Amino acid sequence: MAEHEGLSRIGLAGLAVMGQNLALNIAEKGFPISVYNRTASKVDETVERAKAEGNLPLKGYHDPKEFVHSIAKPRAIIILVKAGAPVDQTIATLSEHLEPGDCIIDGGNEWYENTERRAALVEKKGLHYLGMGVSGGEEGARRGPSLMPGGTLEAYKYVEDIVRKVAAQVDDGPCVTYIGPGGAGNFVKMVHNGIEYGDMQLISEAYDVLKSVGGLSNQELHETFTEWNRGELESFLIEITADIFGVKDQEGEGELVDKVLDKTGMKGTGKWTVQQAAELSIAIPTIAASLDSRFLSGLKDERVAAASAFKGYGVSDILAQKDIDKKELIDDVRKALYASKICSYAQGMNLIRAKGIEKNWNLNLGEISRIWKGGCIIRAKFLDRIKGAYDRDSNIASLLLDPEFAKEMVERQGAWRRVVTLAIQVGISTPGMSASLAYFDSYRRERLPANLLQAQRDYFGAHTYERTDKSGSFHTEWYKISQKNKKVTNL
Repeated sequence: MAEHEGLSRIGLAGLAVMGQNLALNIAEKGFPISVYNRTASKVDETVERAKAEGNLPLKGYHDPKEFVHSIAKPRAIIILVKAGAPVDQTIATLSEHLEPGDCIIDGGNEWYENTERRAALVEKKGLHYLGMGVSGGEEGARRGPSLMPGGTLEAYKYVEDIVRKVAAQVDDGPCVTYIGPGGAGNFVKMVHNGIEYGDMQLISEAYDVLKSVGGLSNQELHETFTEWNRGELESFLIEITADIFGVKDQEGEGELVDKVLDKTGMKGTGKWTVQQAAELSIAIPTIAASLDSRFLSGLKDERVAAASAFKGYGVSDILAQKDIDKKELIDDVRKALYASKICSYAQGMNLIRAKGIEKNWNLNLGEISRIWKGGCIIRAKFLDRIKGAYDRDSNIASLLLDPEFAKEMVERQGAWRRVVTLAIQVGISTPGMSASLAYFDSYRRERLPANLLQAQRDYFGAHTYERTDKSGSFHTEWYKISQKNKKVTNL
């Protein structure tokens, strides 16, 4: 409750579209809010929106001191500015006027170690700090996002009543939970974005196979993805993909999707995810393949030149394929997409678990998957299934080992292999689906050819190896023995 009449319950600094929408969401849920932005026009714009959208309890301030003092103690202020130096600058500006016991909440896509550094810095001033991942884009921020707060539990309690009402609401509660201490919230949001990269890549590959091999028109693609969204693939990304195929180009003929340049942007969270996986020795090949695909998409001019060059050598863009049964292909691609998605999510959850163990964050993977059911970009029907898997066994080594998911993978592997094989035959790259299938095949095999790799390492670098028939580390003089064998052979 406000300490004095007229004071706001919370503040928000940073009024780009995400900040504006989250502020309006908070106000609409009945929490008086103060807002601030270095650019005064953004403040005025937000105030006008609040009036236009129902005279919401929102006050705007151009001066940081007045802004801070307009909030009831203990103060809680959400920062939504560009990650990096702007966050540090905003913290410095606000900290001049904050008092011990107040709380700063960074709602941006921030590197988790930056969050931990800032938490330690403001702690010296007696301030609390939360790093809170916010997923759902502009619409989610306004109507109900998925929220992933990490930091001290005491700091979370400052805003728990607010975030539980502001977050997206699903059948088993609001899409927010206390993730864990330190930078846990930002780390989980980072991996969420990595899974998102994988999900989008897999969908784009399904589109490519259906369009380039199956010859589906945009109308047929719209109908196919709409139908898929009624079944096991039901998700936000499948839904918007169906929508995209139905949007006409307002500046010309045909559908707009065909006029969009095939060159993908990114903001860094996918790269961070892959880097962290490498640091922790966690295999996330589907997510890594999606990142590589974005890099390759950026080489547009080189790809155009390469296409021309290879045509000169007799290699066409897509090799001809006859007698394609559209109905069978659509069904096979659906199954391949679903199986690949399971692998992608399993990889992401394994990375979250590994980091949680390293940092002693005590993460609840079932609860994390639950809060992704609504509001966020990767919200999907089968997140209920993922939560169920972790509810059955919170320590399960991989989602692939859950009996339900394992059965589904086996049932779909035939279609999965047909799609990947078909893509290879016609010269279409499906790096995400291929990486997922290779991950599945490697994970399910009792013995891999890594024995040869280790023998090679011992040969050239004396790195030693373990044996299958007795314990210990061993080294063999491979070169000397092989030279002796060669001499005997030559006699």
